[in-house]
Parts: sequence; structure tokens; C-alpha cells
Amino acid sequence: MKIKEVMNKDVITCKPDDSLSHLSKLFRENHISGLPVVEKGKVVGLVSETDLIKLFKAPEFSNELWLPSPLEIIEIPIRNLVRLEETKKALENLKLRPVRDIMAKTVHSISPDDSLEDASTAMVKHKVNRLPVIDNGKLVGIVARSDIIKGLSEA
Repeated sequence: MKIKEVMNKDVITCKPDDSLSHLSKLFRENHISGLPVVEKGKVVGLVSETDLIKLFKAPEFSNELWLPSPLEIIEIPIRNLVRLEETKKALENLKLRPVRDIMAKTVHSISPDDSLEDASTAMVKHKVNRLPVIDNGKLVGIVARSDIIKGLSEA
């Protein structure tokens, strides 16, 4: 079976300068987890929910026992309020950052005439969940793991 038989032709894309806020809205409204980043008609990157989630790395905490002094007991709530305000500002700034800051710039793609086996091999080899389908330099579709599984079950 060929990629053109299972690919999604209605590809949702974004631009490198789109905000992360816009990107998360695209994911949510279209029920997708990744998409190609297109500039001047050319695929210049891929971005996924995982790329967004990586921005929210939790700080590491020590397992050591710590007994605060009486002055530190007073200072701790103040410190936490300051951290909370810093976190709010950081989240607001994240929303404004451009997609180009987090997108994968190496794009592995496939042709519409390639087989499902070619696509599955490429996905496993490159550890990606979707491949843009490129024909004569133009984005004509996208194929995800679920498309391949569906195609294999129909074959």
C-alpha cells in the first residue's frame, strides 16, 4: 500500500514566527499532537506537543533533611510568593515565544509513492511520530503512526 492512500491531505501547519500560544491552540482545536512548520511554501521544521511540554521542566528537589532557622520560617512564605510571581511571568513570556525556538529543524519526509513499510521504517529509525509527505518539493500531506496502522489493517 502506498502513502498517498493513507495520508492526510488536509495538513494543518504553522509558521516559524507563530507564537507558542497560537501553536497550543492549533493542537487543542484540531485534536492533533504535531504539525509541520512551513515558511514560503517549504517545510522548515516539525513541532509536537512533546516540544511544548519540554518547556515545563520541573525543578529538582534535594532529598536532604533541612531544618529552617526561626528567621527562615518567616522568609519561606515570602520567597514562595516571589517564585510564584516569577513563574507567572515566565509562563506569560512562554506564550509569546515563536515556534522556531522549539521546533525540530531536521525534517524527515516521505514521498506519496513510498510504501507504508518505508514510512514505518523511517519513523522507527528517526524516532518520529509523523512524516510530512513531500512531492516535487511541495507539502501534499502528512502521515502519522495511526495512519500506517489503519492502512496495514485495511490491506
